[in-house]
Amino acid sequence: MEQVLQLSYALDTFYFLMSGALVMWMAAGFAMLEAGLVRSKNTTEILAKNVGLFAIACVMYMLVGYNIMYPGEAISSVIPGLSFLIGGDNAVADVIKGGDDAPYYSGMSDFFFQVVFVATAMSVVSGAVAERMKLMSFFAFAIIFTAVIYPVEGYWKWGGGFLDELGFLDFAGSGIVHMAGAAAALAGVLLLGARKGKYGPNGEVRAFAGANLPMATLGTFILWLGWFGFNGGSELKISNVDEANAVAMVFVNTLMAAAGGVIGALIASKFKFGKVDLTMILNGALAGLVAITAEPLTPTALEATLIGLVGGIIVVFAILMMDSKLKIDDPVGAISVHGIVGIYGLIAVTFTNPDSTLVAQLTGMAVIFAWVFITSLIVWGIIKAVMGIRVSEEEEFEGVDQSECGMEAYPEFTK
Repeated sequence: MEQVLQLSYALDTFYFLMSGALVMWMAAGFAMLEAGLVRSKNTTEILAKNVGLFAIACVMYMLVGYNIMYPGEAISSVIPGLSFLIGGDNAVADVIKGGDDAPYYSGMSDFFFQVVFVATAMSVVSGAVAERMKLMSFFAFAIIFTAVIYPVEGYWKWGGGFLDELGFLDFAGSGIVHMAGAAAALAGVLLLGARKGKYGPNGEVRAFAGANLPMATLGTFILWLGWFGFNGGSELKISNVDEANAVAMVFVNTLMAAAGGVIGALIASKFKFGKVDLTMILNGALAGLVAITAEPLTPTALEATLIGLVGGIIVVFAILMMDSKLKIDDPVGAISVHGIVGIYGLIAVTFTNPDSTLVAQLTGMAVIFAWVFITSLIVWGIIKAVMGIRVSEEEEFEGVDQSECGMEAYPEFTK
């Protein structure tokens, strides 16, 4: 019997680690997507952001964030405990002898899986503030977000806090990860302001075309692939028949929701513009993925496709509303994809999961958004007062590659 338990433990740990590796690969997807959608003079800086934020997320979550999100002893269901550095002996024997309630995978594999989610949430911010934010100011915010802001709201649900007790459901993080990242991004964008020349004197919107659409498309496919680890790994276990079947269902629903999102955005952009807009259908794929992330297990494949399709339609009109009506300049559409569609994803849980309630879902959505937006606004405000958050007008005109990194991504082309 102990050999069976050890084999199950090893299999679940390996699955957790491989799922985490897939989610880490999403960092490459965000980097390629954002590098493709910004102008060529800002490419190096956006790549530096994505590499830097990932490293900062790993270090800060190891130092303090993980223990806030999963405290050994919480102060209350609202206030988590505070301790430093991940620990534990990580021994198989102790787990096997611990009985049915003991963990069924390595504690270090749990940290590895959770830390890449933190980086994903922070990656949402980088694209929204692109082309005009100081690099070191962005990194300063990343330290606080990954160490405290994200872990606290993560504790409220995944760490067993009051949102979990309330019955709020968020399988893999439509709200906890994606909407949270969008809320932090929105706070930063509001203080940062639009890029120079984005809006004309009469309020007209000027489109700034991305420099490399093949790269943006590659980034989208990388994210699509990584999302199987994001959602599939969140099942947490695969070592018995029921769990293996659940993981397979999650994979299929994740696939179909993204496909539905592409089709929804394709139809909406053709209807709205008379042409198929590639950037919209790329965001449509991501919108479908965000929409299904809150509940990828209970829908049928057809229901998942329809949930994704609606998400793809929503994101087209959300991006247009943000850009033309609200004058919120988001170069990659991150706030719409991860924020507005994240909200829709939390509500969509009630379509297929009989254990969910609309009241719990709306409460969780409001609490997470309010916490992240208000705390982020305060942190961005402090950074703005202390070191500034925006480059000079001249530096923005020349491109932040030169002013922030001292090099260009395409030197032969630009010179």
